[in-house]
Parts: sequence; C-alpha cells; structure tokens
Amino acid sequence: MERVDEALQGLELEPHESSEILGFANQEIPHLQTPETSYFVLGSYRDPFIRRLRIVENELDKRLGSYPFLMGDLRETDIDRLPTFRLRFHLLAAYADYIVAVYEQDAGGEVTELGKIRSTPYFEKSVVLPRDYTWMTDRKLETRADVFAAAVNIYFNGDLDSEAVENELDALVTRASGNGVDISVDELTERITEREEAERAAVSYSWVHLNEFRLFELHGRCFPWSEPDELRAVVDHVPN
Repeated sequence: MERVDEALQGLELEPHESSEILGFANQEIPHLQTPETSYFVLGSYRDPFIRRLRIVENELDKRLGSYPFLMGDLRETDIDRLPTFRLRFHLLAAYADYIVAVYEQDAGGEVTELGKIRSTPYFEKSVVLPRDYTWMTDRKLETRADVFAAAVNIYFNGDLDSEAVENELDALVTRASGNGVDISVDELTERITEREEAERAAVSYSWVHLNEFRLFELHGRCFPWSEPDELRAVVDHVPN
C-alpha cells in the first residue's frame, strides 16, 4: 500500500478500491517474490508490435529460472475512479527484478512508460531495446546495422526535403566508409523501402527519444536492433 500511495500521490482510497488493489497485489506480486528472475516486458500491444514483445518474452522464458510477463496478460483491476494503468504499472515495476522495454515508434503508451523507467527508482533495473536506433556520431557508425539505423532516421525526418535527405545520406555513407563500413546510398534506400513495404511503417524517433535512449546507452543498457532475428540476439544482453 506504500507503493500505491506513491503512485497516487497520497490520494485517499475508498474501502472497495483498497480491496480491489490488494486483490490484484495478492494474486500477481507473489510471482515476483520467488527465486526466479522476473522480467516486466514493456511495449506496444498493437499489431505488429505485439509480435516483438512475444519474441522478447519467449527468449527470456528460455532462461532457467526466469519469469517474463506482460502487464496485459495479468489480472485487470475494476476501479473506475482511479488511473488503474498507473497503479498496476507501479506495483509490477516495483517488485520486478528487471524491466525490459521494446520501442518501435515515438507515439503511444510506451512513450509514457519510457518517461517512468528513465527515472528513479526504476532506471537502474531497466533495459531498452529500440528498433533502428543509433546515436549519430562518427564513432557510433561501426557496423552496417549502425549505418542503416542512422539512414532510417534521416530518410523519415519530416524536417528534410528530398534533396536534403539525399545529401545527408551521401554524407552518412562517406562517414561510414571512413570507419571501414562498405555500404552505398542505393543499398540503404532499397533496404528501407523493402522494410516500409513489408510492414507499412518505419521507425523514426524524436530528439527527445534519442536523448533518452542515449542515456541508457551510456549506462550500457540500450541494445538496438533492426530485424526480428536481431531482436532475438540482443535479448541475450538483458541481465540475468
């Protein structure tokens, strides 16, 4: 109930609300207090993004003694007056061993979640897995995946016209070449177009998102990916 009080900023509860919240806590929190390592998996539940959350959940479930879960799979709380998402989130995040957040867009509920996990008390146990993210400095363009992620952010930047996009991509390829990464503008645009046609969307983040991901990256807890197979691989970096 101390956690509930913090989540609601000291709001006084009605008796039936306290009972409903305790019912949720009694059913779900014991699973987070076992010797198993629990992973609270965050991200969008909309299709096709939910598929990537299931990939992360399944990969973590392969670990011996692990309990990965999505909040959407757990018991609901029937309290019309209160912000129940906020309540459930804070209760689960407080008791989970790790929080693993998957990002593929800069809109939706996961934006709010990013704001929560970047701050105390959750930051130290949170890991972010952003699709097509790279901090665009020359020293970060070390692999073809880095260059592709940077190209996506340039290609879908609404502040650039087609000529500016072309110039930026040329400059990106030149910088990548200086780091020993052999890739062409045509190859980048072809790959971006293929991804866009296959999924009808590509990822481009706001400067605010890039800064938040960068903070996690500097602390060694940001692991970017571009394709589902790469996501399976980066889950290996999530702590045990």
